[in-house]
Amino acid sequence: MKIVQITDTHFSPSKPHFNGNWEPLAAWIEQSGADLIIHTGDLTVDGADRDDDITFCMGLMREISKPMLLVPGNHDVGHLPGSLQPVDAARLERWRRLAGPDHWFEDAGNWRLVGLDSQVMGFNDATEEAQFEWLRETLESRGGRRVAMFAHKPLFVDDPDEGDTGYWSIRPAQRRRLYDLIAAHDVALHASGHLHWAWKGKYAHTSLVWGPSAAFIVDTMERKMPGEQMIGAVVHEFSDTVASEIVAVPGMSLHVLDDVVEEVYPHEAHKVRRKAG
Repeated sequence: MKIVQITDTHFSPSKPHFNGNWEPLAAWIEQSGADLIIHTGDLTVDGADRDDDITFCMGLMREISKPMLLVPGNHDVGHLPGSLQPVDAARLERWRRLAGPDHWFEDAGNWRLVGLDSQVMGFNDATEEAQFEWLRETLESRGGRRVAMFAHKPLFVDDPDEGDTGYWSIRPAQRRRLYDLIAAHDVALHASGHLHWAWKGKYAHTSLVWGPSAAFIVDTMERKMPGEQMIGAVVHEFSDTVASEIVAVPGMSLHVLDDVVEEVYPHEAHKVRRKAG
């Protein structure tokens, strides 16, 4: 089984800065021989508040002839409490209505593929708890299958036991719960996006992959991360094990968010100016 992971496409009908990368990405996907496509979030520029962003992007995704599964990112359903767009019932409803479930599982041979909504992790509320209970039941019922997890946010950035990284990774308490479930249920892969850096590593016996954005890299606006700054996708080959290859997709443009942030995400530009001041 071959799965292509794409992530952080940031497409929009009203802010089309990165839309030009869809044609070469779609063409590459079609000739990749993939059995399934998984999008690990930030499908949109602003699906968290705009129906038309999600509708437009899902129209593009349906151009692909192979099945596709998606999980949401912060620009699709919102982010942590206290952020400009915190996850709430209305934002989750919009995603579910226009894009599909925000968490899911799919069995493929001797593998159980699990999609998680990392955006609800960090609220300590009923929605978060319901997903953890669903995840526990999903892993316990896997029937001997190996597990591959897909989510928007990575488990950690620099160190498995690091503290709260704020915007960037799963918060420590929720991360610990995931570690315990991963250890108990033969989770071979945790694949994510969000960071706009491409990286492969390990946590105990689990392979970790950060998929490269299909839209842009971030230059000096934010801190450096492990890995490589590039535009592309990931190919995951599943047999008894999983092997993952990060691919620079030909024909895609490497945009730099710093150059267009005032137009695309003006609130982020304001934060950067405030830090600089």
